[in-house]
Amino acid sequence: MDLSTCVGTLNLLGDESRIRLCALLRERELSVTELVRATGISQSRVSTHLARLREGGFVRDRREGQHAFYALAVDTLPPTAKSVLDEAATSRDPTLEGDRKRLEELDAETRGGLPESFAGKMDLHYSPGRTWQSLSVGISAFLKLGEVLDVGSGDGAAAGYIAPYCASLVCVDTSVRMVDAARERFAKMPHVRAEVADVHVLPFRPSTFDAILVFHTLTYAEHPQQALLECARVLRPGGRIVLLTLDKHEQREITASYGERHPGFTPRALRSLLTRAGLTVTFADVACREAKKPHFQVVLATAEKPKSSPSKNAKSG
Repeated sequence: MDLSTCVGTLNLLGDESRIRLCALLRERELSVTELVRATGISQSRVSTHLARLREGGFVRDRREGQHAFYALAVDTLPPTAKSVLDEAATSRDPTLEGDRKRLEELDAETRGGLPESFAGKMDLHYSPGRTWQSLSVGISAFLKLGEVLDVGSGDGAAAGYIAPYCASLVCVDTSVRMVDAARERFAKMPHVRAEVADVHVLPFRPSTFDAILVFHTLTYAEHPQQALLECARVLRPGGRIVLLTLDKHEQREITASYGERHPGFTPRALRSLLTRAGLTVTFADVACREAKKPHFQVVLATAEKPKSSPSKNAKSG
């Protein structure tokens, strides 16, 4: 190799980005889009580097319709370049290893699998069809419920997930408009009905329901303790209540516009309220935290009505 060729080779490989591209193209041909996603280098810079490498005879391109695919011209590489790239291919450089890992993830996506980087973080990533709504539908299919009451059901959106698996379902809300919407939603489900009712004075006989849902209702109730006492009254001995509510927070300027009366409840506060309603708490803790600011947390609590202790013996709030 003459001196000018040697200098030209070193000049071409004197850029980190070009070595990264060559290292990936050494194994197989790739498109500009794949190179961009694997390296994180902008498309314009990748195209510019590829043009330089092609002019120098380091890479070759192949056209397929409107798409171009590039590969390293291994057979015609100058010995100096081949030696440098062979060394790079066997190195444990973190940048080059990161490029290879991202390319493997792209391959996994193409094959229909999930990238390995999703491991431990699947709840933070989206993949087609894998939404919280679809997961809720799937999980609900495991249920086999008896007679259920949804307190503060709104238009029945949440109840809709469990409705097919209830022997009967009653949705109550103080809003006439919401109840009308719920009735329309469940029009073709004769075992479901929606009524206008106040959680503080539920229009049902004692021990009517096997399970009660109180999803994001307690912060809107004027008297939370009385609301839970009423729920305990209409719950059958051995029955279960499932409660979701915001954890205690200081963002009342946000939640007040939704009509919230109370700034959330800590798990400890919920345990106290449920216990004073005559219920046995089986779980109470923060279940999830919103990704967006101000990062509201949601508390999940479950409790059962003792078979030997009717709610009339519960302490008054």
